[in-house]
Amino acid sequence: MSDQNDKKTAKTTRRQLQEQMKKQYDKYKMTIAGVERELVKYPVNDKLDIAAFILFGDVEVTEKAAEALLKLCPEHDVVVSAEAKGIPICYEMARQGCREYVIARKSVKVYMRNCVSVEVNSITTANVQRLYLGDTDAEFLKDKRVLIVDDVISTGESLAALEALMDKIGVNVVGKACILAEGDAKNRDDIIYLEELPLFFKD
Repeated sequence: MSDQNDKKTAKTTRRQLQEQMKKQYDKYKMTIAGVERELVKYPVNDKLDIAAFILFGDVEVTEKAAEALLKLCPEHDVVVSAEAKGIPICYEMARQGCREYVIARKSVKVYMRNCVSVEVNSITTANVQRLYLGDTDAEFLKDKRVLIVDDVISTGESLAALEALMDKIGVNVVGKACILAEGDAKNRDDIIYLEELPLFFKD
């Protein structure tokens, strides 16, 4: 009983802290897979703000978004995403659906051999990075129907990098999906998404 009370207290404290922090910033309110959330706005530069959608730690949105996306996505054998923000939705879609997922890494680990890599540039990342797949994951994916997923698609650079990585190893990509389509990404006809996320331009 004591452990349950401690868990409830910890959860409440975390939510209270999040709400206190949000009071210091401008926010954008939206509904994601039936769940209301307030996204804090952060400046990218002196002309543009973005509303930060942070899936880490948000189990409710992760579970419900995964369920909603799976109803829209084509049949697939494995879900693929890139480290790191796409990991929660990738895992949860695999857990609820096909039971298989692979993550492209941003650095080479000691257990990754004969890596395939591509360059990636993202709106939320300051520097150019690379995505890597080791030979074990690459071989596993070759005869699979792959669904690429991410939390947010904005400029499409991260998505393009994942597509290029899949192309390098000859993978059959059957679909591309995300929770939110940011800015002009909402006009794309080659992605599946749940909600639109605007960009906030300043005068």
